[in-house]
Amino acid sequence: MSRPLPIRDEQAHAALDRAVEQVRLNLPLYTHSCQNHSSVDGVYPPCDNVEWTCGFWPGEVWLAYERTGDQAFRDAGLTLADSFERRIREKISVDHHDMGFLYTPACVAAYKLTGDQKAREAALLAADQLIGRFQPRGEFLQAWGEMGRPDNYRYIIDCLLNLPLLYWASRETGDEKYADIAKRHTATCLANSFRPDGSTFHTFYMNPDGSPGYGRTCQGYRDDSFWARGQAWAVYGSILSWRYTRDPAALDAFKRALDFYLTRLPEDLVPCWDMLFQPDSGEPRDSSSAAIVACGLLEAARILPKEDTGDYEKLAREMVGSLAAGYAAPLKSGGGLILHGTYSKKSPYNTCNPEGVDECTSWGDFYYMEALTRLAGDWDPYW
Repeated sequence: MSRPLPIRDEQAHAALDRAVEQVRLNLPLYTHSCQNHSSVDGVYPPCDNVEWTCGFWPGEVWLAYERTGDQAFRDAGLTLADSFERRIREKISVDHHDMGFLYTPACVAAYKLTGDQKAREAALLAADQLIGRFQPRGEFLQAWGEMGRPDNYRYIIDCLLNLPLLYWASRETGDEKYADIAKRHTATCLANSFRPDGSTFHTFYMNPDGSPGYGRTCQGYRDDSFWARGQAWAVYGSILSWRYTRDPAALDAFKRALDFYLTRLPEDLVPCWDMLFQPDSGEPRDSSSAAIVACGLLEAARILPKEDTGDYEKLAREMVGSLAAGYAAPLKSGGGLILHGTYSKKSPYNTCNPEGVDECTSWGDFYYMEALTRLAGDWDPYW
């Protein structure tokens, strides 16, 4: 197998239009319900608006609206935003840190593109919910569970992607408390979650007195392995943090996390679910990780000085080209955009429930579509 060719502009446009066609096919199924986190035999079961992943499907709808200007996508996106407004007002399954994953693509996007005030208010309420999980002792946003309980006194690498909601809230309200908490959480994450070699822990436990405790890789194969999606969150999340803070530590973390990620890739640039493995191991891939990292590379190419971007765009084009050529899902009602994602893979060393293994994943689809949108024109990010 040879290294993938970079996707050309005309190919990116064609792949984005194909993605829009799949989103259109799915509107009847997921306008008045949500799309579950991962497919089953290639089709997403509908679900209530209760999962941490429910924001990614509305994000695809808004990307489709940006591509086409079609009123059908606008109407569906606003219907979904109304559901998210109810969810946050009624506090339905929001006792966790994933407010950014939920409300940035579903409601910040809706407000940016339509000026809808209900979507704006919902996103601000979600930001309030998120900062309510801030732990001053240790300076981090607690991921889940009863606040302050020692066995839940932890944060995870994914949270870097929840923080743009807080920066947006500070811009909208003029209140710096949101951005201040985001910066303090980021500093804690950069200090503890990144190993010396640039790999990352999925989870980091803090001591009740606020001092650093220890890292775990709960969704990876084992604690000292390299969970691919966590590494991808680190790449994209750290360059977003640099965009908002201009903190040199964030840029250094981005470069180290990216360098490590690149050393563990197979020839087609789509990793196994844990980067301890190569494809000949028989372990499943995680296409979503490639899509996330491609977005991080394109963001870096967009915001860094040209002399610092190197091959970032070319690398992203190769990753997206590999996904488009080798991982694109067939068009069908209820289907996703890219195959061979992994949500949760059980191992002898973790406690994961086996779900969404070798399936489409809602975030993988969204970030693939985001990467194509970035390549197709000058895009104003939702994040």
